[in-house]
Order: sequence, then C-alpha cells, then structure tokens
Amino acid sequence: MDQQASGGRRVAFFGGSFDPPHLGHLAVARTAAAALRLDTVLFAPVGAQPLKPLGSTASFADRLELTRLAIANDPGFAVSTADAPKPGGEPNFTLETLRGLRAVLPPGSTLFCLMGADSFLGLWRWKRAVEIPFIAPLIVASRPGQKLDDLAAALPRGLTLEAASGEGLAENGVEVRRYVLRDPMGETTPFFLMPGLNVEISASEIREQIGAAKGSEVRCHPLLPVAVMEAIRERGLYR
Repeated sequence: MDQQASGGRRVAFFGGSFDPPHLGHLAVARTAAAALRLDTVLFAPVGAQPLKPLGSTASFADRLELTRLAIANDPGFAVSTADAPKPGGEPNFTLETLRGLRAVLPPGSTLFCLMGADSFLGLWRWKRAVEIPFIAPLIVASRPGQKLDDLAAALPRGLTLEAASGEGLAENGVEVRRYVLRDPMGETTPFFLMPGLNVEISASEIREQIGAAKGSEVRCHPLLPVAVMEAIRERGLYR
C-alpha cells in the first residue's frame, strides 16, 4: 500500500481494473465517502483478475498512473498497490488483499469494501466470497430501483440479509440503507447500500470509442477526467 494511503480510521478498499478510470468510478467513491463518512477511499487497480483470463487492455503501470491522475483533485482518495501484480503472475484474490490491508492499517481503523452493483451481483463467484464481508463490510452502489430481493438472491450461498435500524437514513445529503448479513454460524456484519446511483458507465465502451477514432486524435471524452484523457493520448492507449 502506498504511504499516502495508510492514513485514516475509516477506509474503503475500491478495487477493479480501472481500464481506464472514469467518472462513474469517481461518482461511486464520492457518494460512499459522503454517505459513510470515510476518511480514505483506496483506489486499487488489480494486477490479474481471476474471472477475466484475458486480462486488462492497458498495463498495470499505465492503469496505476491513470488512476493517480483521476483522483488527483480528491484529497480523500488515494491510490493503493495492495492489488498489484504478483511476482509469479498468480491471480489477485480480494479475500487475500483485504486481509493484507487489515494487517497494515493503523490500530482502531475500520476497513470497508466498496463495489458497484455489477461486482456485487458476481460476488458469489469470488474465492471464499462468504468470508469477504466479515473481513471488510460491503458498501454497494446499487442501480436505481434495485430491490432487496435482488440483492439477497445475489449473495454467496449461506449468507442472509435483513434490514437494520437506520434503513433509508440520509447522511450528508446521501441516502444509505443499512442491513445485516448473517452467516450459517450466526455471525453478523453490517452491509451498506447506496440506492439510486445511475452511473452505469462501461469502461469497455470507452475503450472502443477511443479505438474507433481512426486517424483522428481524441483530445477529450465526456466520461473521462481531462488529465486521464491526456495521458491516454500521450501514451497511445486503446488505439
């Protein structure tokens, strides 16, 4: 983890390809920071995603730099290399990454795991997914109109979801709904849902749009921070 990423008592891990990082990522992180009063959101580009065997389009070094540029104006955001490529090229597993982060955070810190709706709906496929919410409570940015039944159906087998006190409470102008996850042994952990975020921005579509601009130099993109687009152009990425 980067030195700058080690501060703060309420920390959210926000992993993903960030290929490239876009305004949807920033919207989710800003909303979570306001809703849960987070001190730091760690943007952690992944080295090798187990469920994406073809890997990312841009290199880890490029994605790391693009992420640094994307969050440069947000003092509550930091880049983390906790999910950096492993020496042997093995896949990165969120369970292991979160355990590593928990070990290096200052005493008394609370670690959360922030993800979008698409990631949450595929959580059941992750390695030992049932354990992840108990290492770092989940903060999920839900799609507009998504129902509790939909969320419960997406849970890893053995977990159940029930409403908790404060459900529907708005904090800092942002709605956050509180639930409780329970495992087969009866242990519980908080679960936080941010409903109504309409930030479905596809990184693959952004890459395709940049690549489709044959012969012309793409100088800006409405879904990318200016500094990120400039770096993509300078590095010749996605072309």
